[in-house]
Amino acid sequence: MTNAPKPSPNDDAIREHVFDGIQEYDKRMPNWWLLTFYGAIVFWIGYWFYVEQSNLLPSDGARLEQEMERIEAARLASSAGNLDDAALWQMSRNAVFVDAGRDTYNTTCASCHLADLRGTDAGGIGPNLLDQTWIHGAKPTDLLHVVDKGVLEKGMPAWGPVIGAKKNSEVVAYILSHHAEPK
Repeated sequence: MTNAPKPSPNDDAIREHVFDGIQEYDKRMPNWWLLTFYGAIVFWIGYWFYVEQSNLLPSDGARLEQEMERIEAARLASSAGNLDDAALWQMSRNAVFVDAGRDTYNTTCASCHLADLRGTDAGGIGPNLLDQTWIHGAKPTDLLHVVDKGVLEKGMPAWGPVIGAKKNSEVVAYILSHHAEPK
């Protein structure tokens, strides 16, 4: 394009190249655009470091595992009315039940059996819950019955009416989590 007008000294500079008959001004990018661009770069670096490098967030696999445990806990809780030994052992392997059982145990049972479950072996009132010797039966359902109904002649109160069936099963799951399931 040879007929292009020559720019005056007051006009912005025009680049020398022409593409499809179009000439471009040789202008600097606006500050707001540059700020947005550089801000996006800084945000990306910060986000990448936070998500990928810092390990502050759980990984996708860990989040999936937590969600699966929560779903399994909800399924097990819905069957709380007809608990058998196998269901109680499953609950003892579920982190959601064990964590809830630990909280309930620490508020209701730790005063007699101690927080570390060692009971009379460490100066507590109630028996040791970590050993393999069970006074009132060796099955998880026996343990659930003791927690639910109590043993008044030994000083164990009935916790069933106080904390309910769900919390009873959570406490039993917490205690069983310290034991290996018999083969």
